[in-house]
Amino acid sequence: MAKLLELQTYLSDKGSLTVFEKVLKKGIKRIFYIYNAHKQERGGHRHKLAYNALTCVSGSCEVYVHNGEKEETFILDSPDQCLLLEPRDWHTMYNFSENSVLLVLSDRFYEKEDYIYEKYEELIAIV
Repeated sequence: MAKLLELQTYLSDKGSLTVFEKVLKKGIKRIFYIYNAHKQERGGHRHKLAYNALTCVSGSCEVYVHNGEKEETFILDSPDQCLLLEPRDWHTMYNFSENSVLLVLSDRFYEKEDYIYEKYEELIAIV
């Protein structure tokens, strides 16, 4: 299941420096960012192999994650936090603030065949 990590951050009177290091075990192969998304929903998939790390370097957004067994919503609103997504984590990003920039780091290059768009079956609450 996805997990929220605190990134190593150094504070000084000159500003803050946050380090993205040793987050993806297989290293970083691809970096992209999402901006001007406003009220759009992004994502809507999971992967066969790719691990991704997401951080809002500016503004905020919400990330809904469903791994087939558990579902959770994360709020990314600080550049010193990172959401690590496992391949099986079906996810959508939404509720982007006006000036948000969502940075995504992946341990794999883009491969169309790695994407799975079908949602998991809805979870049924047992009462």
